[in-house]
Amino acid sequence: MTNESHHIVCPQCRAINRVQPGRESQATCGKCKSKVFENQPLELVGPTFDRHIAKSTLPVLVDFYSPSCGPCLMMGPEFAKAAETLYPDVRLAKVDTSAEGAIASRFGIQAVPTLILFNGGREIARQSGAMGAKDLVNWTRSSL
Repeated sequence: MTNESHHIVCPQCRAINRVQPGRESQATCGKCKSKVFENQPLELVGPTFDRHIAKSTLPVLVDFYSPSCGPCLMMGPEFAKAAETLYPDVRLAKVDTSAEGAIASRFGIQAVPTLILFNGGREIARQSGAMGAKDLVNWTRSSL
């Protein structure tokens, strides 16, 4: 990582916050005073999805899942472990494809779970199928 500050979107009010590298765990939103970035997956919906993908300077790994999918349910805890390991270099997020069909359709999600890694607002890597935490971390790091 460089010494340049990161732009991180607040999960509560969606304000864009400038955060110095190494200060991610202490950062609070300048607008609503909520914690800006934690080491756990963030659930994204509609407008929050676009804001986080387009405005964050950190890479964002999104798990497109369905709550009725067995492999998705098995991968959920592994995704949370990967979030702890990848923190603070990558934000991990989840999108429920059954509730957010428009987002799933826009990205051509045909099978769940599907992982998409975004960087600078662009998709840079995609992987379908459940993975363990170690494989998630290795795949993410090798894709950056």
